[in-house]
Amino acid sequence: MRDLASLPKAHLHLHFTGSLRVSSLRELSTAYGLRLPSALTDGVALRVPATERGWFRFQRLYDAARHCVRSEADMRRLVDEAAADDAAEGSGRLEIQVDPTSYAPFVGGITPAVEIVLDEARAASARHGLEVAVVVATSRMKHPLDARTLARLAARYAGEGPGEVVGFGLSNDERRGDTREFARAFAIARRAGLASVPHGGELLGPTHVREVVAALDPDRLGHGVRSIEDPALLGSLVESGVALEVCPASNVSLGVYEHDEDVPLRQLVEAGAQVALGADDPLLFGSRLLDQYETARTVHGFSDAELADLARASIRASRASRATRRRLLDGVDDWLANGPA
Repeated sequence: MRDLASLPKAHLHLHFTGSLRVSSLRELSTAYGLRLPSALTDGVALRVPATERGWFRFQRLYDAARHCVRSEADMRRLVDEAAADDAAEGSGRLEIQVDPTSYAPFVGGITPAVEIVLDEARAASARHGLEVAVVVATSRMKHPLDARTLARLAARYAGEGPGEVVGFGLSNDERRGDTREFARAFAIARRAGLASVPHGGELLGPTHVREVVAALDPDRLGHGVRSIEDPALLGSLVESGVALEVCPASNVSLGVYEHDEDVPLRQLVEAGAQVALGADDPLLFGSRLLDQYETARTVHGFSDAELADLARASIRASRASRATRRRLLDGVDDWLANGPA
């Protein structure tokens, strides 16, 4: 079998704090004298029995980790390590998602928070040999007016290269907030040329996906796996070219599906969906991007040719330049052509 770490790919669903290494989290918590839940520091996090999974446990652990990121140096370390880890797994393009309001109090506001991430994304791109771009995300837990402020800020730094903002997202608990109230923020981002990349269709089913599509006109949908429950909806996503950022480890860890084999990855692909595998929050789910490809191979039975198609889909769904996408796609062809017979 071909080495999946050498397969060129794009990583389009990775959250800022959720990308932290466990070792780095331990060091940060010690430096600030913070006591963390043992589930975070011993690497167990959400790898628990199905009866213990769920959003509440996830959010509690995520918030605890986020409280350990308290300075510009911490933020830069996080971006650099995320880039290094992705590069080691074959990512030629990382579009990391950040809500700057979480870190603004420590660095003087949301504008410095965004600029720190963008500056380090440029530096880390050069240092590790991949492109790191940024998705600015707002939270369903915040007021929609806050979302408009973030959208205007994101628009100021819009671009397609390393250290530029390529998209605008909506994250956190899908069951909270009114999706329609965030439409104006997404319209601001869209006018600036940013991709619309809201979450939807993981905790909630097809009805919620339809709401997100109608209100926010997504280019990519964070997760979207529950669209499999409505063939007509899935068909419309395929026809309109909405890519799905599928994160199998997240789906199982949050209790959406009980077992790895229950995630409808193959069904989505066979229905024609453009699927980009993502790791979501490796700190919590104990599984990075490469593990998602390994799961596709070992659990879902994807051949090397099918895995190459998954990588191609992730590259095409990215907001990388045409030249970058061509280079990475050529790399996928080489991986497939030069592997074992």
